[in-house]
Amino acid sequence: MTSHAQPSELPGVTTEDAAPPTGPVRKLPPGFTPEGRIGSEGRVLNVFSHGILVIWGLLVTLPLLWAVMSSLKTDKQIFTSPWGLPSALHFDNWSRAWSKSNIGDFFLNTILVVGCSLLGTMLLGSMAAYVLARFEFPGKRFIYFMFVGGMSFPIILALVPLFFVMKNMSLLNTFHGLILVYIAYSLPFTVFFLTSFFKTLPSSVAEAALIDGASHTRTFFQVMLPMAKPGLISVGIFNFLGQWNQYMLPTVLNTDEDKRVLTQGLVQLAASQQYKGDWSALFAGLVLAMLPVLAVYILFQRQVQAGLTAGALK
Repeated sequence: MTSHAQPSELPGVTTEDAAPPTGPVRKLPPGFTPEGRIGSEGRVLNVFSHGILVIWGLLVTLPLLWAVMSSLKTDKQIFTSPWGLPSALHFDNWSRAWSKSNIGDFFLNTILVVGCSLLGTMLLGSMAAYVLARFEFPGKRFIYFMFVGGMSFPIILALVPLFFVMKNMSLLNTFHGLILVYIAYSLPFTVFFLTSFFKTLPSSVAEAALIDGASHTRTFFQVMLPMAKPGLISVGIFNFLGQWNQYMLPTVLNTDEDKRVLTQGLVQLAASQQYKGDWSALFAGLVLAMLPVLAVYILFQRQVQAGLTAGALK
């Protein structure tokens, strides 16, 4: 009979070398083989996902590009060649929309209202979220779920009682009244988002600051708030988009023509087209309203991605 040699009896091979690996098995991404090549199923999935992304990108960018091109055309070119490039760049459409259509005044009003409300939302929301995430006290879960429930409450149901509350407090047709409403409108989502984000931050840093003699206020503003910068930027951009594009609240609570915001001004400009037909100025106003939103997202897109994935990477 032929005897089989054991692994330990083979020259140059020990028992440890012959033993199977006991470490954690690395999971491969879908469609990848152990050799690192993409299989046929992975190629199909890759092509399908990239195709969906390309279609979605075209659906988003083409209307924006068409609006920009139309803002640089004359009214005649908009109707005769709506899909063609402008024969000349008519930047006077933008200046006409800014001055004659009062878009400039509406733009400045919007910057004032959104800037103040965004600052108040981020300050109050971050403070409330930090307390809910780091401290234990009676009624904590009830307060947290009250904020969560505020996200599911349709704002249209609160318009009538909100109108009379603002009227009784003499806050109708005022900037500070609209700012307070914007803050209350944005707080539920801000607290919900930042509470989860503050829970992902290491508590040892805050404990070390407290041991060194820092107060809770100093620990929050000088230690924890800088660490939460990605989350603050992410939720700040979401709040900026929501407040910048808000139309229903200012329409009900702000009827003074001198204090209208940009969304009201664009509606007024569109309504006047049936009498004047200045379509090039209308498209120019739309582009002016889009530029701040695009600029903010382009500048902070990396911070937004970091803030959205920070909790998943813990």
